Amino acid sequence: MHKVFSRMAVAALLLASTFTVASARADDLEKIKSAGELKISMSGQYPPFNFVNDQNEVVGFDADIGKAIAERIGVKGTIITTAWDGIIAGLLANKYDTVVGSMTITPEREKVVDFVGPYYHAGRAVFVGENSKAQSLDDLKGKTIGVTLGETHEKWARGHGGWDVRTYKGLPELMLELKAGRVDAIIVDNIPVMVAVKETGAKVRKLDTPNIEGGSVAIGIAIRKNNPELKAAMQKALDDMLADGTYKKISMQWVGSDIR
Repeated sequence: MHKVFSRMAVAALLLASTFTVASARADDLEKIKSAGELKISMSGQYPPFNFVNDQNEVVGFDADIGKAIAERIGVKGTIITTAWDGIIAGLLANKYDTVVGSMTITPEREKVVDFVGPYYHAGRAVFVGENSKAQSLDDLKGKTIGVTLGETHEKWARGHGGWDVRTYKGLPELMLELKAGRVDAIIVDNIPVMVAVKETGAKVRKLDTPNIEGGSVAIGIAIRKNNPELKAAMQKALDDMLADGTYKKISMQWVGSDIR
């Protein structure tokens, strides 16, 4: 999840958006259809969501979702990679039409752009071994929990006592410790674990923790404000993909799970 967005950047983008709105013409959908192209921006550095493959092509979950939306509104989807710290500024400057780049929806960002979606959710999750008897956080009281040293999950785990917290360098080590039974559960971002399961066949199970803090972060597709027709067309395309199985197919290919 890309989250970094400073107050100074918000102020600058608010100013930029004022000029953008002042000079707004017709809805962007008309311009996009006339050009026959939806220009889609992403960093190209966030696998498996968007990254550059060995053929120097930008691929991944975001790339496929963006191109599928473009196809459904009747145009070609063109991927444009942009440094993350300037990606909203580029959108407001009309360098591309949308950002399909795993952008977390935040109140600060909603001041300067509109969002289609959310098109997936990410966040904190608790995983146990496939054969664990644990079904809830209460079942882990008195057990050993693994976390990555320095992550927000470590702070959260230490503030919610009842278990022994052990720290590790990262996800690969955590997965090995869970497999070996040296920890009873791990607290991590959910999607990297799903990807690891897809790639390695690891036998783990996600606990049902609907009320866990940080457990569901909404990820949206950014467009310029004051484009209701474009927003509606893109939302319909996304909704249709969710309904007909296209979204699930893309999600399973890149993440190994349906992450809607």
